[in-house]
Amino acid sequence: MTGDTGTLPHTVPAARDASGPEELRALMDQVEDGLRSYLARERFRWARKDGRGAEPALAVSELVAAGGKRLRPRFLLSGYLAAGGSPARAPVRAAMALELLHVSALVHDDVMDDADRRRARPTVHALHAGLHRDRGWFGESRRYGESVAILAGDLAWAYADHLMSGTSRAVAEEWFALKGELIAGQAMDVTAAAEPTPDAGLARHIALLKSGRYTVHRPLTLGALLAGRTDLAPVFEAYGEALGEAFQLRDDLIDAFGDATASGKPVRQDFGRGKTTLLLALAMRSDARVRELVERGDAEPLRELLSGGAVHARVEARIDRLVERARAALAGSALPPGWQRELAAAASRVAYRES
Repeated sequence: MTGDTGTLPHTVPAARDASGPEELRALMDQVEDGLRSYLARERFRWARKDGRGAEPALAVSELVAAGGKRLRPRFLLSGYLAAGGSPARAPVRAAMALELLHVSALVHDDVMDDADRRRARPTVHALHAGLHRDRGWFGESRRYGESVAILAGDLAWAYADHLMSGTSRAVAEEWFALKGELIAGQAMDVTAAAEPTPDAGLARHIALLKSGRYTVHRPLTLGALLAGRTDLAPVFEAYGEALGEAFQLRDDLIDAFGDATASGKPVRQDFGRGKTTLLLALAMRSDARVRELVERGDAEPLRELLSGGAVHARVEARIDRLVERARAALAGSALPPGWQRELAAAASRVAYRES
């Protein structure tokens, strides 16, 4: 089996159990080095004639350099190694692509949310709107900042596609599905923020597309496909959808009750707008007062009602159940025992934000 041919042998061999966290760390180091080198070349390429043309590339580079959890690259490489893949360049490039696709989504999401902080620094549109104001340029500062952000997000998307070029048809189809789901989930998220009537079913479906599939399921499956394995898709789907919902619920709790200094991004973005998150969807099922406050847009009384109460405890309990469901999906699968243990541990780290 070669890394990204997409050609399956007549008998699919069992995935190796020799790889593990050490091999994963080595590949993640290659991803970091690759991102730095790739983006440095792009900045130089566009800055040679006129530095203004390099602004979108610089914005992408700065956001990547600011950190992030790198969840999606890590899951892709985990899927690749768990499926028996040997260290190679194709999965590293695919992991780089996933991180740049995520950066694209973050930059555009910050514009749509009018967020001013991301990874403990100004968002792209906020930074460039401020530069426009400070320099006394013509036109509207807000429009200028958003224009730069849109271009930066588009460029990150283009970089991601460039890094994924040359893969097998199976990988390309999975990549296309991931991107389509990401856009559909974001479109429904925008609608959910605008509609006056909360929709619990919509909140769950958005979480499935934006967290379950985009963050966990599709990256793992992409990794397995790069290793030439199609048989692992069902276990990665079951694991990813359970863990993705837990991940989204944790994000909802951080947004509602968290500290912006600790999270590196604004809190109360969704909660403050009264958008029906998974947290609120679950809360509305058990307390009529929650629905009334959501529909009225009374964020602070709603936060006081939920903070530390029975609903908060039920959400934590649901996260526990989802983590157990994700772990159960691994048991008895074709994954090597070592990778079953590693992905089970990853479920806790992701759902509980453990280091």
